[in-house]
Amino acid sequence: MNNSFSESYKKAGVDVTAGYKAVELMKRHIARTALPGCVSGIGGFGGLFELDMTGITKPVLVSGTDGVGTKIKIAFILDKHDTVGIDCVAMCVNDIICCGAKPQFFLDYIACGRNIPEKIAEIVSGVAEGCVQAGCALIGGETAEHPGLMPEDEYDLAGFSVGVVDKSKILRPDTQKAGDVLIAIKSSGVHSNGFSLVRKVFDVNEKNLAMHFDDLGATLGEALLTPTRIYVKAIMNLIDTVTVKSVSHITGGGFYENIPRSLPDNLAAKIDRNAVQVLPVFDLIARTGNIPERDMFNTFNMGVGMIVSVDKNDADKAIEAINASGENAYVLGELIESEEGVIIC
Repeated sequence: MNNSFSESYKKAGVDVTAGYKAVELMKRHIARTALPGCVSGIGGFGGLFELDMTGITKPVLVSGTDGVGTKIKIAFILDKHDTVGIDCVAMCVNDIICCGAKPQFFLDYIACGRNIPEKIAEIVSGVAEGCVQAGCALIGGETAEHPGLMPEDEYDLAGFSVGVVDKSKILRPDTQKAGDVLIAIKSSGVHSNGFSLVRKVFDVNEKNLAMHFDDLGATLGEALLTPTRIYVKAIMNLIDTVTVKSVSHITGGGFYENIPRSLPDNLAAKIDRNAVQVLPVFDLIARTGNIPERDMFNTFNMGVGMIVSVDKNDADKAIEAINASGENAYVLGELIESEEGVIIC
């Protein structure tokens, strides 16, 4: 590739040599994610990965794709790019585990106005960290320079992950019944959803993001840019410990949209409002934007990143297993016979 250079293409806004430099800079980050299943290195036309079929009779592949959303605007303003990659991985792998699947590998896609190798490598360092946390391999990706389509100093980030689960171990929400317990696993903050509303509430700019809030213990920018929690290890450990009936990833749409996705039509989630451990950042958002509580629960995770459903006899054991994985879990509510979907009271 040393001979690959086009002065004409560079004048049009695309510097292919910058892309090569970016790849060289990101290699050390990608190396952190290497697993025994990695068959090829980066740079080929496709990423190769050999599945470990130990203990799997009928493998089912589970895929997920997502981006970071408008949270990325906070990264632009703060010129901090090493955490949004964690968000990107989290949004994909946290969906995959809702089926009971273990993520195997991840690929990213970065579109940028101008390829600044150091910035691209910084973004990928976050992607690699997310993969390490999820226990999956970063086996490839793409960086595309789009001059004229977006400002030179901006970019967008998306990703794609594939997991595997034995067909017999796919989680079955249809086994749920009234009286089953809902367990909350705490979030790290706003995660990567609802940022269009967040940015409107705070009229985000460099000055506002630099404001320090005692109840946050950080500046507004630091709190908002806190990366999404990755729950792979906790959920995998939980599945090995008790019978998990369903898992809900609380993303955009909050409680009211996401919990029903893992419920049969005849059951509803009855949430104890007093049990919800709302994080200070959400109180600040609601107070500053004068946002009704129902809208908050219909937009944000409110401090709950995942919700799992188990038999009431397994609740204590489930909480113990989740906490042993480094997360913070507690009883949030129960399932009742109803077609309302979600009832917060």
